[in-house]
Amino acid sequence: MLEELNIRNYALVENVSLSFGGGFNVLSGETGAGKSIIVGSLSFLLGAKADADVIRTGADEANVSAVISIQKNSSDALAWLAAREIEAGDETVVIRRSIKSSGRGSIYIQNIPVTRSDLEEFMGFLFDIHGQHNHESLLRRESHRRYLDRFAGLDEEASEFNRVFLELADKRKALEFSLSSERDRENRLEILTYAVDEINGASPRAGESRELEAESGRLADFEKLASQAQYAAASLFDEETSVLNLARKAKTGLDNAAAIDGNLAALQKRVEDLYYEAEDISAELRSYRNSLRFDPNRLEEVEGRLALLFRLKKKYGTGNENAGSPEEAILAYKVRAEAEIEALSGAGENRNKLKVEIAALEKELVRRSSALTSKRKAASGNLGKRITEILSRLGMPRARFEAAVVSKIRDAAKTGGAADAASPEKPGGLVCGPWGAEDIEFLISANTGEPLKDLARIASGGELSRVMLAIKTVFTEADSAGGASAETLVFDEIDTGIGGEVALEVGEYLARIGASRQIFCVTHLASIAVRADNHIRVEKKTEGGRTYTGVSILDAGERRREIARMLAGDSGRAALAHADDLILRYGRKPQERL
Repeated sequence: MLEELNIRNYALVENVSLSFGGGFNVLSGETGAGKSIIVGSLSFLLGAKADADVIRTGADEANVSAVISIQKNSSDALAWLAAREIEAGDETVVIRRSIKSSGRGSIYIQNIPVTRSDLEEFMGFLFDIHGQHNHESLLRRESHRRYLDRFAGLDEEASEFNRVFLELADKRKALEFSLSSERDRENRLEILTYAVDEINGASPRAGESRELEAESGRLADFEKLASQAQYAAASLFDEETSVLNLARKAKTGLDNAAAIDGNLAALQKRVEDLYYEAEDISAELRSYRNSLRFDPNRLEEVEGRLALLFRLKKKYGTGNENAGSPEEAILAYKVRAEAEIEALSGAGENRNKLKVEIAALEKELVRRSSALTSKRKAASGNLGKRITEILSRLGMPRARFEAAVVSKIRDAAKTGGAADAASPEKPGGLVCGPWGAEDIEFLISANTGEPLKDLARIASGGELSRVMLAIKTVFTEADSAGGASAETLVFDEIDTGIGGEVALEVGEYLARIGASRQIFCVTHLASIAVRADNHIRVEKKTEGGRTYTGVSILDAGERRREIARMLAGDSGRAALAHADDLILRYGRKPQERL
């Protein structure tokens, strides 16, 4: 649910901050006041494409942000956030999007930067905007199956079918691979066996190349290392003026002085520590210097070992950048190769097992597909009838809605193949996709005698909005949409070409959906606005020689005057009386819900 919306320097909006409640929210205002700007800013926040033209004249940047609460049953949205390790504190997220005059922009979800496509995907779980042909899940044919399944309560059954379908597809791929030619199998076995033997023969150890490179460096620069070690030894303990000799003299002097003046005790202790530390360093350096030996054979051995590890890394260590060292990547390849050798060695036994499993999965798929098809056909008739009835009451009396259940066998015949067939090798076998043996397509005829067409071919945004309103009403009544559908719906242009009783019906249906969803509706009709739980007025103002769009949430008195204006163009006595009558008959107090 949209709780807060902040718009700054977007089109004619200079700075607007609004807090919203649930239920049915209406936006009204004079033509040209900027209602479409509010909807446009919300579309911008939902991931719509935008350029620098949306920035208010004189500003360098436009910003839109929102606080959105997510219901616990909005599993898709919560799963999306969890997959990206974005926390929704108290089921609330903050969304921010900006665009600069240069055309560059930024998007954040909970202060985590995301792409525009990420934003569009996430917000699609929570919002639907209807009427502007943007963010309309209704127009996407692939979503129609989900709508019908929710209406029929088939979500879980469809998910189980999908699980079986994917498992069958995996088994078939495995069988197809195992049925590759015996020669290919033998060649692959030979290559893998050679690789494992070569790696085993080399016996690489994790981190070994780093150790060898360090040793190689020491051996290659032995002369410099030895001379510098000798120079350090001479400075520390070999010469008369060495650190150790000077520290010894200083210690002796301070021992004697401290015996006379106790104030020197602390300084005496520090010099004493310095002396013993120098003595320890001298002993270790003497041991290191005496151990230095140049072994040309060892240098050749180290360089040969490094060359071997480099060849193994080039052959077997690529493609595993996550490995901690080159040797770990090589060893990881060996593990994979051994597993593949085992699988290829038991190919015959695995093939027989796969065939048995595939046969069982095919039978289960046929059974599940048949059950789904029957239930979908029954539900499609009920859905079409109910939506057609509602459309008649919403000012589309000649409209006919149909949720067509189209067999994939017919689609396969059109395309000349059945790439996603469940049993493609069997003549006349069942043809199905990941979600069943049929496609679901929402079709509509807006007028008597016209053929059924795709919803996307509806010319009127108002008609399209009313179709979505009818669908959402059916889902709300059936309590089938649950948390799987958008929590906030925005209807724009829904009152195009309607009035009178039809407008009252539209208002009633919007209020009905508002009982379980947050609704925003842009309208010019008082008979729709009067049904709202919250009334928002958008108006254009001029101040200081600049024009800007203002937005405010109306109290009871302001709402009364706005309803009067929507009825008669003014707030005179007659208009106010008409507004009072309308509010008395159809208005609701904020706590009321249908």
